[in-house]
Amino acid sequence: MPTLDVRDVPPVDRHDRIHDAFAAMEPGETLTIVNDHEPKPLFYEMAAEVEAFDEEGYAVTREAADEFRAEFPKRE
Repeated sequence: MPTLDVRDVPPVDRHDRIHDAFAAMEPGETLTIVNDHEPKPLFYEMAAEVEAFDEEGYAVTREAADEFRAEFPKRE
């Protein structure tokens, strides 16, 4: 399961990097994003724009005040 920590990536570059990593995955894989906030805007963007995103399988957990782990599964 690929993991992408974007906490040190400038906010303006985060979504592009995440979209590229998601597109590079095989169907059935899940991309785990480590972020400094809950990525709700990214969830809505992916749900609206990325047909391969399995929004039913999306999950997010808060590990620390500045660490959220969100799972973005790709449809098989």
